Amino acid sequence: MPAPPRYGLLIATGAVLVLLGIALMVGGAWLIYLDGSWYYLVAGIVMAVCGVRLAAGHVSAIWLYAALVLGTLAWALWESGLDWWPLAARGDVLFVLGLFLLTPWIRRRLEPPSLETGALLSPSGPLLRARAGLAVALGAFLAVGVVSWFVDLHQLRGSFTEEAPAAAPGPVAGEEWTAYGGTGRGQRYSALGQITPANVGRLEQAWVFRTGDVRGREGDPEETTFQATPLKIGNRLFLCTPHQSVIALDATTGRELWRYDPHVQDRLALQHLTCRGLSYYPGDAAQPDSAPAAAAPSPPAPAPANGPAPTAGQPVAANDGRTSARCPAKLFMPTADGRVIALDPDSGGVCTDFGGGTGQIDLWRNMPNVRPGSYYSTSPVVVARGLIIVGGTVLDNVSVNEASGVIRAFDIRTGRLVWNWDSGNPEDTEPIAEGRTYTANSPNSWSISSVDEELGMVYVPLGNQPPDQWGGNRSEGAEKFSSSVVALDLETGRVRWSFQTVHHDLWDYDVPAQPTLIDLTMGGATVPALVQPTKQGELYVLDRRTGRPLLPVTEKLAPQGAARGDRAAPTQPVSALSYDPPPLTGASMWGATMFDQLACRIRFHQLRYEGRYTPPSTQGSLIYPGNFGVFNWGGIAVDPRRQIAFTTPTYLAFVSQLVPRKNDKSLYVQGSERPNDSLPALNENFGAPFAVKLSAFTSPLGLPCQAPPWGYVAGADLRTGEIVWRHKNGTVRDSSPLPLPFRMGVPNLGGPIMTAGGVAFLSGTLDNYVRAYDVRDGRQLWEARLPAGGQATPMTYAGADGRQYLLVVAGGHGSLGTKAGDYVIAYALPGDGR
Repeated sequence: MPAPPRYGLLIATGAVLVLLGIALMVGGAWLIYLDGSWYYLVAGIVMAVCGVRLAAGHVSAIWLYAALVLGTLAWALWESGLDWWPLAARGDVLFVLGLFLLTPWIRRRLEPPSLETGALLSPSGPLLRARAGLAVALGAFLAVGVVSWFVDLHQLRGSFTEEAPAAAPGPVAGEEWTAYGGTGRGQRYSALGQITPANVGRLEQAWVFRTGDVRGREGDPEETTFQATPLKIGNRLFLCTPHQSVIALDATTGRELWRYDPHVQDRLALQHLTCRGLSYYPGDAAQPDSAPAAAAPSPPAPAPANGPAPTAGQPVAANDGRTSARCPAKLFMPTADGRVIALDPDSGGVCTDFGGGTGQIDLWRNMPNVRPGSYYSTSPVVVARGLIIVGGTVLDNVSVNEASGVIRAFDIRTGRLVWNWDSGNPEDTEPIAEGRTYTANSPNSWSISSVDEELGMVYVPLGNQPPDQWGGNRSEGAEKFSSSVVALDLETGRVRWSFQTVHHDLWDYDVPAQPTLIDLTMGGATVPALVQPTKQGELYVLDRRTGRPLLPVTEKLAPQGAARGDRAAPTQPVSALSYDPPPLTGASMWGATMFDQLACRIRFHQLRYEGRYTPPSTQGSLIYPGNFGVFNWGGIAVDPRRQIAFTTPTYLAFVSQLVPRKNDKSLYVQGSERPNDSLPALNENFGAPFAVKLSAFTSPLGLPCQAPPWGYVAGADLRTGEIVWRHKNGTVRDSSPLPLPFRMGVPNLGGPIMTAGGVAFLSGTLDNYVRAYDVRDGRQLWEARLPAGGQATPMTYAGADGRQYLLVVAGGHGSLGTKAGDYVIAYALPGDGR
């Protein structure tokens, strides 16, 4: 016999509770089997019983549900304290269902009808008390939620004093920005002080330039990015675009002056298509805009066209057509097809006094394993003492037969090879003989190097020898120099010193960022220092003369048990200045609801995890911090007067699972056969015993399994190693299905800058904003909405009108999913800047 109509809603609601309870019981039992929390099984039983009682019309269902809410609140506070987002994930579903149980629809169906009239009676004492109990439970959860919204357990409040150390700041950027990091020291600091904490809120957009270069062309890799930081020389800006065009702009108005297209070879097997910046050599000439002829804009470049494929070891003819017989000053552009091109800053023409008349050098010369696209430079070259020093990236996790990571120095006027440092043959730095090749598959430097011309050293951040997650066959040179910062003698290329940041790296913890050079006042003396940010969260502060740590570095025991045929280093170096996050636990897991949080807990306990440096495994290992890096190529900014660092730590966990290989034909990661003529497949590791599956550690809904925040801004004292302040940074406005501006703290990819005015700027968060901060305490002072992702490092300069400009590139990042664009945006104070 069918149930009376008034019971239909109770039965349906009860059924939902039973189904949810069963899901919690099944997942909870699985979690207990994996040695996890008992909460979910107990909660599932209570919820299922509550559903049965509700379907039968018993008021006791309301009491049971109230007990479940209060029990969950107590458990949530015990696990996460007054941390709003973890509390919300544990209680949001229960809270919403509880509100529904208090609605008149449920009340009317739980109140028995009059025996005489059949009409509903006024609420009985038992139902009133049960509803009041549930209301109190939900009110307690709401009150805790409201209180926790205003509590930030992750914030570190502090402030730097106004006192400046005695050390002189040394050479810094000022009205110009002549190198990627401001100067060759890589400080990302400007001596300009027109913009201050008092007036930065008045910044307004001065001009916008659109390059016309956007991702989405045929053959673009997923990681097609606009990461350029322009140079400012005279009254000109010079920048490069993802598809390798070089553009000159008027720095005050944003008007395009000239454009050069190198016509990069097509059908390249690129993992990344980007250009982080150019390099400048002033020569003996005046600044570019001092010559009258330079002020007139050149005709627009011809439409892009694919020229003939370059041949390794042979000069490649320029395709642009504009040439300059002699270039006293030069711009250097590294290309995705393995060239470095010298351009005339005045006209954008190719410098025919460089590269044997071609205006370029071929980086494929003397390279092993020549495959177009498997070696190229994404970062600007170093200019110092009449040399350009060039590194490059090799393909990650494709095979064990890749190009060399050799570092080479070329004569800045002619392009002649002066020295080469090959980590597989580190003592022989004389130019390699014709017919010989460099060491294959050696550690490479894909990031930006720094230089101290007075000490005569270039500081090179090195990556790993592929494959990144298995090192059983690594060479002696790779073991010594992988994941290190290496100081090379400018004159000879020989190693002056090296410091390894990770021993036997199995986690893709390349040294990702430009070393930052700063003079520190320590022990009453001025010490030339180098600060090296790392993916694992260490900031190593070293004496740049010797590589000796200035802040203590301790070797700490590391987890053991590497994969078959490999080993794990017994210890790893940890700096006194470390952003290493606390280890993850089951309580650290997160989700939009208790159900995907449960899924994350189950997955957490299925993975191998013994803290940082857990070796990759066939079981699957949780790598935290992941290879996205606490710090990546954006690096840090330092104030050489205050001797402090403005940093942007990011925390994301990744999963690394080794997949045993039986042959070099099958695509183990992508699940098919590899055609003979196919492009390399990422993470297949042809020639190694294992392929590797790499992924972010996310819930079934695609959210990070670890609780937020995932991104911060933080300030550190470089003399003491103290992190003085830390604040979560950025919102999920552009990362969530609904554009909600919750300030959860989001990842950052793109570096900060600092200024003498006491303001720092950052645009690299995953929401589309550029922000300004007070360097004393990290307080946000200003923000402006960007039309696309800002995954580049800003810069600042003085225009011809006397105003200080902030320049931001907004072009997005393919693999991060930020909005694509082609924008170069300048901001300045209104009027005369005062």
